[in-house]
Amino acid sequence: MRYAIAGVIVVFGSLGVAQAPPGFDFWSSGQLRGYEKKLGPKINAQKVATENLARYGNHLVMVAHRQGDGEAELHEKQADIFIVETGGGTLVVGGKVVGGKTTAPGEIRGASIEGGEKRKLGPGDVVHIPARTAHQVLLEGARQITYVIVKIDE
Repeated sequence: MRYAIAGVIVVFGSLGVAQAPPGFDFWSSGQLRGYEKKLGPKINAQKVATENLARYGNHLVMVAHRQGDGEAELHEKQADIFIVETGGGTLVVGGKVVGGKTTAPGEIRGASIEGGEKRKLGPGDVVHIPARTAHQVLLEGARQITYVIVKIDE
């Protein structure tokens, strides 16, 4: 009996605590909802605050908290995936950036979008925006929106 118990201890002891694979990260929904309060005091003149959560090879994960309309933007070499956590707004996607100017390599920003399609955004919504696609987040009466952004390099 003593040897059987010792064998069980050796088997379970060798399993150890499972380690997450390299590059694995996890953010709970509660943590992500908390960014509304965490980033609120950091709002800049454009009425947005962001924080990078992690960067991996060809993509990064960040969170954005917005208390006003965003600029129109277009990323020449990055796709965006938005996952709305709290609040709401409207996404304008497609069309052309009005008054677009290059603000960084591969980044074009402007005042608005001409000819885009509007989609309402709310908690739980997921959006994929391909590279070279104009997009803009508008609050249109909403108080705020907090969303995770996955930026993927082509």
